[in-house]
Amino acid sequence: MPQEDFSKIPDTELVRSLNEKFSELREEISKAIVGQDQIIRQIIVSILAKGHCLLIGVPGLAKTLIVKTMAEVLDLSFNRIQFTPDLMPSDITGIEILENDFDSKEKFKFVPGPVFSNIILADEINRTPPKTQSALLEAMQEHKVTAAGKTYKLDEPFFVLATQNPIEQEGTYPLPEAQLDRFMFNLWLDYPSFDEEKEIIRKTTSSYVPDLKKIFSRDDILTFQDLVRKVPVSEEVITYAVKLVGRTRPGSQEASSTVKNYISWGAGPRASQNLILAAKTNCILEGRFTPEREDIDNAALPVLRHRLIANFNAEADGISVTSIISELLKG
Repeated sequence: MPQEDFSKIPDTELVRSLNEKFSELREEISKAIVGQDQIIRQIIVSILAKGHCLLIGVPGLAKTLIVKTMAEVLDLSFNRIQFTPDLMPSDITGIEILENDFDSKEKFKFVPGPVFSNIILADEINRTPPKTQSALLEAMQEHKVTAAGKTYKLDEPFFVLATQNPIEQEGTYPLPEAQLDRFMFNLWLDYPSFDEEKEIIRKTTSSYVPDLKKIFSRDDILTFQDLVRKVPVSEEVITYAVKLVGRTRPGSQEASSTVKNYISWGAGPRASQNLILAAKTNCILEGRFTPEREDIDNAALPVLRHRLIANFNAEADGISVTSIISELLKG
């Protein structure tokens, strides 16, 4: 059955169509992924908002399977890059090779690297040195790659999900704060519940193979990404988001005593931008036409978690960034 051409539908109808398709999307993903509904929703929000995600979780929690399944149901190309200490920037972006043509003339030809794909899983991004990390992060920001003086545009949509292992930090290269800021969300993948783990065992130790349908096409994703930018936001919601981010900065007059005591650096303007984009995306996924303050609150933790830098006092007193964000939302 041919897919509907969303590009010809009015914006209001497009919101309703997206809401219906989102339900289908979650149902289709659940054939391969047990639980993790909130993580999956936030990844979809990030894709539609043209953002990127940093996913933190211990090994064996199906991080690769989540992204692979997402690419399949969205009908997008997928590549996985395993980051290692000896990985070079050209291993990500691509290289120029010397070849001979039929006239026996030598010329250089660019061979694209794995970054030339719609969805990239950057596995254990903190395992590789900063020079190689920056090659991917440049592509994330600019959506293009420069090699030998030539610029090559990446295919749209372009989404990076980078992973980190929270328990094995020896021999790693932590991402600098400026590079962390390029990720829209910082998501923490938790262990499955008892019942979810039982269901995982049933499926993965049998001959079960999910038959996944493609819910969206590449053009559909681009249409919905444009729709997110068109969603109107009230002055009240923008003010609320900007004030919330401002209160994370210890030098601000509105900062609480907790922030002043335990935070070295607060979030920058990119946090406010991502709060609004996440709120816009969340509201149309639910079939609403404009975001509310609750949409900002729902996005606050994944948007702010990697942008607040706690000081030594916080570590000494056992105060986490997560608890500080929770306090900000209550105040």
